[in-house]
Amino acid sequence: MEIILRIISLVSSYRTNGNTNKTVSLIEQQLLSIANKEKITLEIEKILLSHFDIKTCCGCRACFDKGEEKCPLKDELLFIWEKIYQADGILAASPVYVEDVNGIMKNWIDRMAFNCHRPAFAGKNVFIVTTSGGGSSNHTINTMKNAFTTWGMNLAGSSKFRTGKQMDSVEIESRYSKEIKKVAEALFKAVKNKSNQRPSFYSLITFRVQQKCWQKSTQCQDTVDYKYWQRNEWLQRDCNYYIPNKASFLKIKFAQLIGSIVAIFYM
Repeated sequence: MEIILRIISLVSSYRTNGNTNKTVSLIEQQLLSIANKEKITLEIEKILLSHFDIKTCCGCRACFDKGEEKCPLKDELLFIWEKIYQADGILAASPVYVEDVNGIMKNWIDRMAFNCHRPAFAGKNVFIVTTSGGGSSNHTINTMKNAFTTWGMNLAGSSKFRTGKQMDSVEIESRYSKEIKKVAEALFKAVKNKSNQRPSFYSLITFRVQQKCWQKSTQCQDTVDYKYWQRNEWLQRDCNYYIPNKASFLKIKFAQLIGSIVAIFYM
């Protein structure tokens, strides 16, 4: 039976010939090379967020209270959402602006906030990449990590590329060939081996916090969010994560303990 894997490259740089897009393209080439050697069909689709109509969130809460399809901003957000939903893995990349993601990425994350309540991407693997002119801090990566993991994704890894103002692809590949290969191998391995079945301790805690909040939310049982959790059977006592997993018993129990304590401050 032929194995077909699908990866979405999500790039937030406005510059199509910039360092971020060039770096992602090199990683994509390496991913395809690995797949070819393993005789696995790999489909990669690049989404340049700057090429899509993604309006600024107006804070109306329609996506929370009525469902994302009720958002009054009729743009291409849900088209991108569907692409990610159908993928097995995501390569998410942003340039560093003022020690954080750029505005395009932040706006997209803000518009995707309903996934914090209804983690439809549960179990998908994501690898995060940043590019910067100087040595960037971890803050940019953490912004994306916090969003993706709250949406239920498994973090396959993260990597920072220091590329200066502008580098051509040859120089980026020459300087960072080992790192590019490392990123591609980590994401490919995570997707192929279904690393999402071994969620991180942080991911298990995140799930527990959300689960406890919805279990105790007696006034919200008619909401879209509550019904979503109920429909997915995530509110049941014996459910410890969004998807069936292979996390150890002690890891799960300790995460549940910490998550239950953290949840107290949210209720």
